[in-house]
This record gives sequence, structure tokens and C-alpha cells, in this order.
Amino acid sequence: MASDEQLQNAELQLQEFSKKIDFYTSEYTVEILAQKVANKEFGVPDYQREFTWEPERRCRFIESLLMGLPIPFVFLWMNDQTGQLEIVDGSQRLRTIEEYINNRLQLEGLERLNLLNGTKFEELTIPRQRKIKNQSIRAIVLSDKTDLESRVDLFERINTGSKVANPAEVRRGALRGPFMEFIINTANNEQFTRLATVTKSQKSTREREELALRFFAYTDGLEAYKDKVKEFLFNYTRTMNTKFEEQPELAITYQERLTTVLNFVEESFELGFRKTAGAKTTPRSRFEAIAIGSYKALTEKPDLTVTQAQTEAMVNSAEFKKKVTSDGANVKSKLEGRIDVVKKALLEEE
Repeated sequence: MASDEQLQNAELQLQEFSKKIDFYTSEYTVEILAQKVANKEFGVPDYQREFTWEPERRCRFIESLLMGLPIPFVFLWMNDQTGQLEIVDGSQRLRTIEEYINNRLQLEGLERLNLLNGTKFEELTIPRQRKIKNQSIRAIVLSDKTDLESRVDLFERINTGSKVANPAEVRRGALRGPFMEFIINTANNEQFTRLATVTKSQKSTREREELALRFFAYTDGLEAYKDKVKEFLFNYTRTMNTKFEEQPELAITYQERLTTVLNFVEESFELGFRKTAGAKTTPRSRFEAIAIGSYKALTEKPDLTVTQAQTEAMVNSAEFKKKVTSDGANVKSKLEGRIDVVKKALLEEE
């Protein structure tokens, strides 16, 4: 049972998060929504921009609209500075509506309204066109008090289980800036791609960018880390974008940090960050242990040298395997534990 102190702290936490979310409801007709999308009156965040419904899904959505089925709420955010509404969630629905109303979407694959297959909006009777245009869709409009992190979090929570952007893709779109560009370039570094292998699918979902970001975030320090990786990396990226804008020369320093570790890993670890010679993936916990552990050991002893035989024995040890395969991998104590086991082993081997 929760203690009184825990419940009091939970109430304070609830109050703090509640301050970030302020909203009101509004209703728009399909016609108005289509006009606003066509006139680019809605802002579309970069983290949503690249993701497009396949034709079958667009047609099925329009079929639901034509049948008069309830359409999920659209979430918008009012930017008080520009007066523009930004789509927090619902960009695919709104863009599909605009595409259909303006006769760029031909319906195919409908099951219930199969007689409409092969048709466009303009081919409907005028009365039916008017009825569709006058249908209303409800929107939740978030106030300007709702910050970027809260909007991104809302987008992810609404779309849990759907085929949407993962955290790495969301950061790429939502946090554009010099540091984010640096991470993207780092992910394409030839030595990095060779040592940290990923599958074609993982490459498309920015897995190597995730690994690169974790390396820099964790080597910069875990003081603000509270077991919430997504939140920690989001805030870190936002902070570093500002630092890189103010101090462009930091890119050289950070590149040197990574290069030093990559050179050491390539020379000292026969398989790099991989688990086996034929592995096509790089486990995150293994990467974190070796990359950050090596960095910390090199920080204490820059001229550190170990043999591949020594590191092979280390990664095959029961202690290392336990640290990188235990449950709760993102718990701070577990993260620090697998980093420290590599650091200590490297320094002891030396």
C-alpha cells in the first residue's frame, strides 16, 4: 500500500503535469477543414510530415466518413505568437479529407460501399456532396501553454500501437538544429556503421542515430537521468541544439570524443559492438556498456591498451553477460552497472 508521503508527492506530480495541458473543444465542418489544409493554414510538425497512410487506409477512412461513422478527435495546438493552429494529431485524417474533397483521391478497395470503388468526390450527387461537406469533426485545441515535449508525448500516447514515428524519428523532426544534424551525420560515419551494425529495417527507423545520441548523452553525465530514456534524450537534444548554436566548435570536440572511443573499440574488441561475428544488429545495452565503459576508462587512462583476448574474456564473463541481459535495462542503476563493469574490467586488465 502506498504511504501518505508517496500519495502527497503523487498529487504534486499530477498538479505539475496538469499545468502543462490547457485546452478547449471546437467543431469544424469537413469543408472548412479541407479549405484550411489546402490553404496551408494548419502547421504540420516535422515528426509527422514524413508518415503517410497507404492508399487502402485513406480509402477506408473516407468510407467511414461517408457512412457517417464517428471520426476520432483531431488534436490541434494554438500558437499564440503566429495565430496558426498546428496539428498535434490527425494530420493524416485531415490531409486525406482535403485530398478527397479536391478530387485527388479515387476510392478503391471499399467493402461496405463497394459501388463507390473507382469514383471521386466530384462524381457524387450534389446533395450528397453538400451533406459530406457539412459533416462536423470535433477538435481538441491545446493552448499555447502546452509545450513541445507535452505535444510530442500526447502524439505518441494517442498512437500507441499504431505505425507511427519512434522516439528517434520524433526527435529528428521535432528537434531540428545543429546538434541533431551532428547526430544524423554521426550515424552515417563509416567507422561507426562498421562497428555498430544494424539491419535495413533498423536503419530506416534511425536506430544508429539512437545509439549515437545515447553515447553522447550518457558520456556527458547521468545526473538528470530518472529511468526515463525518452524524456532524458529529448531534453538533452534540445539543450545541446542550443549549445551547438552558441558554440559551433563543440562539433569538433564531440567528434573527437567519439573517434577516440571508436578507434579503441576497433583495436581492442574483435567484434566491435556486435555479439557474434555474423550479427546484423547491435544490442543497445551491449553498445552502452562497451562504448561508455571504454570512454570512462580512457578518461582515467588516455594511453590505455588491452588485447582482444582480454576483452574477449571480459565480454564472455558471467558478470558482463548478467549486466547486459538483465531485466529493467533502462533503470539508472542497471545502466550504470553495465557501464562500470566494462570500465573496471578494462582498467584492471591494463
